Amino acid sequence: MEISSKQITVGTLLEEKKADWQLELLAGHNGLETNFISTPDINRPGMALAGYTGVFLRERIQIVGSTELSYLENLSLEQYAQAVRTLLELKPVAVIITKKLPVAEVWIQEGNRLGVPIIRTPLDTTPFIHLLSVFLDYRLAPETYIHGDLVDVFGVGLLITGESGIGKSECALDLVDRGHRLVADDLVRVLRRGTGILMGYPAAKSPALAHHIEVRGVGIVDVYSLYGVRAIRIQKRVEVEVRLIQWQSGVECERAGIEEQYSEILGVKIPLVTIPVVPGKNLALVHEVIAKNHILKVFGYFPARRFNDELMRVMSKSPIDPYITEDQE
Repeated sequence: MEISSKQITVGTLLEEKKADWQLELLAGHNGLETNFISTPDINRPGMALAGYTGVFLRERIQIVGSTELSYLENLSLEQYAQAVRTLLELKPVAVIITKKLPVAEVWIQEGNRLGVPIIRTPLDTTPFIHLLSVFLDYRLAPETYIHGDLVDVFGVGLLITGESGIGKSECALDLVDRGHRLVADDLVRVLRRGTGILMGYPAAKSPALAHHIEVRGVGIVDVYSLYGVRAIRIQKRVEVEVRLIQWQSGVECERAGIEEQYSEILGVKIPLVTIPVVPGKNLALVHEVIAKNHILKVFGYFPARRFNDELMRVMSKSPIDPYITEDQE
């Protein structure tokens, strides 16, 4: 499984969000394609403007709001210019001015000289930081591609995996026919959001190519055309991996379900259920049970453990039940 390390240029950020955030490039045009953003974290450069540059996170986008600019305006012109020069000579990836605040000419001059893009937005500082963090968290999220199907079953994202030809697509189609929703067939694009959430998407290069299923012997099936918009989703959290394996004599599978098995994707562990496949087995029904069972566990109810606890309790009692010894019949 390959994990992609991602980064985007400042130019890409400007191109993709210019209209939404009304971004305006003030200076540093020559740094748009050479400065790369590799972290969703941002930084407020107050300490650097005050002269302390011992720990400066240059790889982060620097957000300058009214707090930083009001501090600078209390300095002399020479001190103001030196503070800006000190900040930009640290070569931050970019500086974004919020609230459409006016900036002194020194920002433009030093931004152009040092190739640091100076961008301005009319958005307020805190909402803008939230928007920027969410956008960068999505664009820079670690990703991988998994051979399988992703289906929303009762609100639970089931990632169906297994060797080629074992029946993943037919199982997904059967689930769609029973009213569940297809996210992706054959290849699933998985992104890690935050620290512990996996999101699955179709791997198709365009929306028109998504939500198709290849059924061997039939061909390509368009799920949207056959079942309507309620049968598809454009994204879903990946919550359980269901691994289909060919049944063979001697293959060991979990019988009681007491011990949880896990799969790790992009460093995130999710429950793993391994299902041996035999002819005639109702796989769609089994997947529905897996989804419902997962919901029960989310609410803290583990049926297999409860069954086992009750069984152990009964077995620990006296072998002679009063029901039998006191029976007068």
